Amino acid sequence: MKPSFYITTPIYYVNDKPHIGHSYTSIACDVLARFKRLTGYQVYFLTGTDEHGQKVAQAAKALGLEPQALVDKNVLTYQNLWKALEISQDDFIRTTEPRHQEVVQDFFTELYKKGDIYPGQYEGWYCVPCETFWQETQIENGACPDCGCQLEKISEKTYLFKMSKYEKPLLEYLEKHPDFVLPHGRFNEIMSFIKSGLKDLSVSRPKSRISWGITCPFDQEQVIYVWFDALINYLSALGYKKHQDLFERFWPVDIHMIGKDILKFHAVIWPAMLLAAEVPLPKKVVAHGWWTVESQKMSKSKGNVVDPYAVISKVGIDAYRYFLLREVPFGLDGNFSEAALQARYQADLANNLGNLLNRTLTMLEKYFEGVVPVAGAGQHFDKFDNLSRNLLPEIEKKLASVAFSQALESIWSLIDLANKYIEEEAPWQLAKTDRARLAGVLYALADVLRLVAVYLYPFMPGSAIKIWEQLGLIDALPALNLKDIGLGQFPAGTKVHKGVPLFPKLLY
Repeated sequence: MKPSFYITTPIYYVNDKPHIGHSYTSIACDVLARFKRLTGYQVYFLTGTDEHGQKVAQAAKALGLEPQALVDKNVLTYQNLWKALEISQDDFIRTTEPRHQEVVQDFFTELYKKGDIYPGQYEGWYCVPCETFWQETQIENGACPDCGCQLEKISEKTYLFKMSKYEKPLLEYLEKHPDFVLPHGRFNEIMSFIKSGLKDLSVSRPKSRISWGITCPFDQEQVIYVWFDALINYLSALGYKKHQDLFERFWPVDIHMIGKDILKFHAVIWPAMLLAAEVPLPKKVVAHGWWTVESQKMSKSKGNVVDPYAVISKVGIDAYRYFLLREVPFGLDGNFSEAALQARYQADLANNLGNLLNRTLTMLEKYFEGVVPVAGAGQHFDKFDNLSRNLLPEIEKKLASVAFSQALESIWSLIDLANKYIEEEAPWQLAKTDRARLAGVLYALADVLRLVAVYLYPFMPGSAIKIWEQLGLIDALPALNLKDIGLGQFPAGTKVHKGVPLFPKLLY
């Protein structure tokens, strides 16, 4: 049986329009999912939408719609964008689906029966846009620490989750698992937060104030707090206590990929919920940074929110995917600028990768009528052998620590070496003096491009397949196993099919 790998994006709030930050998370997960499939894993890649809460109800009312009608419409913006960006999820979960709601109610009831959820009264400050409660000591001038909006003072009946009970077990778990939260700076942040003391959490709302949510199964006048509901999607997608074979195959989750703004929900509240339910904790919670635009924070009021569709219409899907993952070390905040995007496109994609493919195919057409020659004893793999042999373990190690930019640098080291190899060997001179050596050189270049295509597939699937097809290769690239790929395996006699440039000149 193949080893398993379970990876999740956060479920995106359906009332928001997807932007660069949302696509960044999903692309990162897609790369890891595709890479794991290429190395022999059975993958379960989950994404989806969070569809309950006060904001949705308010937005629907303003439009004269029922909340369900609004979320049914808005969810398409995410589903269509993921399709456009070639996100290869195995499942897309919506929190309005019965499969999710049933698991949430069962989970809530289980903790209630154990005494970890109990009736009480909540008094404090509440942020509607963030769907978050704040204590008096956490705020200043009545403003939300996250979004800056004015908070509402609330006093109401609620059910509370005994999160304080799990303060010590959480600390003990984190001390034994220093890679539980990545990057490590975020781990230290979470440790400090837990050590400052955990308070019991309000996990329901009265229907008299919020009606759009999952009804509390033992109190019809309460709905379950949207965050408590949302986090359980990671279990309900696997059929928790409904389809145990799927759950047991993939749980515990290998990676929860999130933005840093929701780290405490995933690295504190969620593990505490799982401890209460006696469910194994996630292996890793990975929090990436935020994106600014031309060094300014994205905001609707400034009109500088990056629309992924607008970017891919200019540079293509794979250039967008490549830029997001190569431009900034994962975990740090990044800056999106047109100048930086164009520079990456021209230098890395058009000049290095695109030019390598174009030159190799052009020379094969010119000197061997478009057929990859038999290399013979003079093949020159010694130039690439050491780098190619170490490439897979190097990329595996870097992706294990979500170092996407460094993994791409490793692949580009092979591309750069191949470009240098052309200049050193000067095939145009060999065509006049040494046809046997020329055959070896061009065979080696075609073979290196074969390796490049396979390694690039998780990051830039469309471009990788174009390289594969122009090389004339017929095996299904996504079905290959990187552990079986090595130099010298290009089938001699293959007819190449040079196509349009991989990365054409930009028109802006």
